[in-house]
Amino acid sequence: MILITGGAGYIGAVAVRELLNHGFAVRVIDKFLFGSEGLEDVANRIECIQGDLNNFDPAWLEDINGVIHLAGLSNDPMAEFNPEANKKLNTEATAILGEHCKRKGIKRFIFASSCSIYDRGLLAEDIIQDEETAVEPRAAYAVSKYQAEQELSKLAGPDFCPTMLRQGTVYGWSPRMRYDLVVNTFVKSAFDKGMLTVHCGGEMWRPLIDVTDIARAYIACLQADLNIVANQIFNLSYKNYRILELAHWVRKVFREFGKNIEIEVEYGSTRGRSYRISTKKTEHILGFRPLVSVEESIRNMVNKIQSGINADFNNPKYYNIQWIELLCQAESIIRKTGSII
Repeated sequence: MILITGGAGYIGAVAVRELLNHGFAVRVIDKFLFGSEGLEDVANRIECIQGDLNNFDPAWLEDINGVIHLAGLSNDPMAEFNPEANKKLNTEATAILGEHCKRKGIKRFIFASSCSIYDRGLLAEDIIQDEETAVEPRAAYAVSKYQAEQELSKLAGPDFCPTMLRQGTVYGWSPRMRYDLVVNTFVKSAFDKGMLTVHCGGEMWRPLIDVTDIARAYIACLQADLNIVANQIFNLSYKNYRILELAHWVRKVFREFGKNIEIEVEYGSTRGRSYRISTKKTEHILGFRPLVSVEESIRNMVNKIQSGINADFNNPKYYNIQWIELLCQAESIIRKTGSII
């Protein structure tokens, strides 16, 4: 059985289905801050536990022979909203989970890290970075992910073999949809406004990958020889794109659907994140290569939205920081007023 933390999230909801399609038994641990709707149609095929990794229960690891660890605060705005919670969940809870797995003899442990670790800023030297590149993450989110990698590496040995996947910026449709990721945001804006706004001249580089390819990478790690993936870091990306290029791909696909989209390019700021990565190690050692292009993924999202799926763009659940801020406001009010009913 595979334990997947954060299994009801944007990536998790897709990964759960990929695991089931490959014949794995699945146990999900999730706090369900964003609800459990993303797992509704597979709920009778998995074991689902509502739990908080900050209050870890060792019973969650019973009968588990592999872990995919996705739970955590998921981007820069979330990390900056509560830096203490970011460190506690993304770094400290990851280390605690790793320690429990090691005690339990669970060797396979896949950690969803981030390519934002490589960010050097728009004005830095433009180089292709691989898993051996010295990094100095700047933002709180990237720092927490990098520190978690280091904590897991300290635990690594014959009884615990973590694999760190540095994931590029994710795009694509998920049963737990997000519109706060660059390609998805562009698709939403194309529908909502008929215009895409690109900042910093669109010069920023970013490695990107479809959510289904992320899920496929997890399967590849689970099926790989343990000696190949033990205590290894792998970069995950379909391709490095400039942000302006992504806007043009969105416009191209929308033209296929008979809708013309304007692109507004803003200049002046130089504060954007920018980095490019190499995936040669992932391709040569892990034998994994992503399949879903940005164009194909955009086309799939457009079809879903046109059919009425995830088309309520004003729903705050599609935007992680908006939803968390809303929950915190509600929690503050309820503390004062007591139960609503």
